[in-house]
Amino acid sequence: MRIDLSLYLVTDPGLCARHGLVETVVAAVRGGVTLVQLRDKHASDDELIDQARRLGLALAGSGVPLIINDRLNVALASNADGLHVGQDDGDAAAARQALGERAIIGLSVQNHEQMARLDPGPLDYLGLGPVFATTTKRNHARPLGFDGLAALVAASPLPAVAIGGLQAEHGDQVRAAGAQGPAVISAICGQADPEAAARAFFRK
Repeated sequence: MRIDLSLYLVTDPGLCARHGLVETVVAAVRGGVTLVQLRDKHASDDELIDQARRLGLALAGSGVPLIINDRLNVALASNADGLHVGQDDGDAAAARQALGERAIIGLSVQNHEQMARLDPGPLDYLGLGPVFATTTKRNHARPLGFDGLAALVAASPLPAVAIGGLQAEHGDQVRAAGAQGPAVISAICGQADPEAAARAFFRK
């Protein structure tokens, strides 16, 4: 499956509640989202599997992959397109072995020490950040800023998305830093019109 990291959406259950998870994601995809990560730290595995299956049906035929945050068993049970893991949340090599060569595997990287320890073999892309402080993730690492992002992208052996407090007006700076695109949560999920919010990332 071709991976397009131009606009990467990470779901948030609270922010998606206004329109509903599926409706929010479908609207965002109409607006130009190119990859969706299902993230819900508090849902049970069964609840997350149900969400993933419903999202998978809604995205069928769109060409937009659905990947799961952290939980390999959920990705397997829901037949998702891949998995994204954090530094302490999973094993990318085990995910690759379990999901197969066609799966999309991503890893969060926050600093140069983590980058230096990186084994790119099982991975397809990296999520770099946070660029700015964000309220959607507690106890996040020190924000990079765009200069820090550019330095981390330069050290990356893989394509990367930038994450953390990014808004539509930051798109040019994200790409100038060398990232393929922004990964966003509240800039789309938290908006009254998710489709329009996604389209805003592509305006010049």
